[in-house]
Amino acid sequence: MAHEPPRELQALQMAVEHHARAFGLDFFDIVYEVLDWEEINEVAAYGGYPARYPHWRFGMEYQELSRSYAYGLSKIYEMVINNDPTYAYLLAANHFVDQKLVMAHVSGHADFFKHNYMFAGTNRRMVDEMANHAARIRRYVETHGVEAVEGFLDLCLSIDNLVDPNAPPSRRPEPREPVDEDPVAEEPAKLRAKGYMDEFVNPRAAMEASRRRRKAERKKEERFPAQPQRDVMLFLQEHAPLRNWERDVLGIVREEAAYFAPQGRTKVMNEGWASYWHSRLMTERLLEGSEVIDYADNHAGVMAPAPGRFNPYKLGIELWRDVEERWNKGRHGPDWEACDDYAARERWDTGEMRGQEKIFEVRRHYNDVTFIDAFLTPEFVRRHGLFTYGYDRAARQYVIADRDFHAVKEKLLFMLTNFGQPRIDVADANFLNRGELVLAHRYEGVPLRLDMARETLANVQRIWKRPVHLETTYDDRPLAMHFDGTSHSEEASTVERVA
Repeated sequence: MAHEPPRELQALQMAVEHHARAFGLDFFDIVYEVLDWEEINEVAAYGGYPARYPHWRFGMEYQELSRSYAYGLSKIYEMVINNDPTYAYLLAANHFVDQKLVMAHVSGHADFFKHNYMFAGTNRRMVDEMANHAARIRRYVETHGVEAVEGFLDLCLSIDNLVDPNAPPSRRPEPREPVDEDPVAEEPAKLRAKGYMDEFVNPRAAMEASRRRRKAERKKEERFPAQPQRDVMLFLQEHAPLRNWERDVLGIVREEAAYFAPQGRTKVMNEGWASYWHSRLMTERLLEGSEVIDYADNHAGVMAPAPGRFNPYKLGIELWRDVEERWNKGRHGPDWEACDDYAARERWDTGEMRGQEKIFEVRRHYNDVTFIDAFLTPEFVRRHGLFTYGYDRAARQYVIADRDFHAVKEKLLFMLTNFGQPRIDVADANFLNRGELVLAHRYEGVPLRLDMARETLANVQRIWKRPVHLETTYDDRPLAMHFDGTSHSEEASTVERVA
């Protein structure tokens, strides 16, 4: 499928990487493969990895991408994946100036993957690992049948957002510390008796039986897990009553979901960083006079606002430029924060010129949430005209709801925290001492979609095998949802778990 780039593209790659490294970017070796539009849609359907396990969802992704390309609704210019070496794909139909832009953009991504702390624990040989995953699942299909394996894959994929995005894929939770046994608490109460009568009044067998009962009662009172577990998939992998092949399949899906999680947590930073560097490389080093209009057209297309959504490329590149300008002009620190003279702030320039140093520092130590929390400013919001919006039922249209800095920042942070997905934890895996599973939704003002919650609850139950419960909040009231393997039920109260 893959084709080696022609000589002119190989020469272009050397030139782009030379200029990128001169600017201070540092990355693993980049391997480019040139694909036609059908091939690049196939690879894109697999998330950028040419060898993945067989599943119908990849076919659906391919059909969607193919129709979108055929109708002129979208076009994949580039793909780059976090690996060592870094793999990137070029569309064969791209013009030469497009390939130049893509290579400059990929250089930014490759640098970000290598140095941002979120990717430090990721598997840098994931191309090989995914091929290994595919081979294992194909063996399970041959042994257990396509329906059994694909059906279980469906269950796993339906909960692949229930991972801990803060933990590296290879990281395991700390082993549960055993509860210190208190020999006094477990020692049964003895009847008072003189020494020579003690064995008759307090028989040894009766004392041992009483000791076992007291120990069992204490065991019932222990919470398992001792603390809420955010990585639901990992908890199910380790504790659900699964067959060996099922446990391995669940682990495969969980490992891949956790591998992709850092990309979701750094979308604004990563795309903004790549866009910042392709802009600088193209305008300062690579563009020829005859290519300016084509480049400007493509760059403007990437930066255009997405209908109904914010554009991470545009927000990211502008924030990086703002950070660079602020640290070049010294617009930070106590003196800057204390200045309330608008005209003075507009003229402020200490000649500090630490912008480049600062953006490389930020690139290493932040994710989207901390990036926006630390560097989004009222001046930035006002300059770029950012606002929140909502649906006006009376006007039957979406309208601007608020231009206030704090409202805009809160909305952005909420959208980016946990990728806008609900936060679900394992709260109790032995509810009522019956081995039932209790999940807890961390309510943050947006209720769950109950239809999707019911389906997810049913899928978790099929993995856990025992009844599953979900604690959430709906209409500002506590709601407990239950599924016992046969029917759903709900009640407006919290689940009283063993303390």
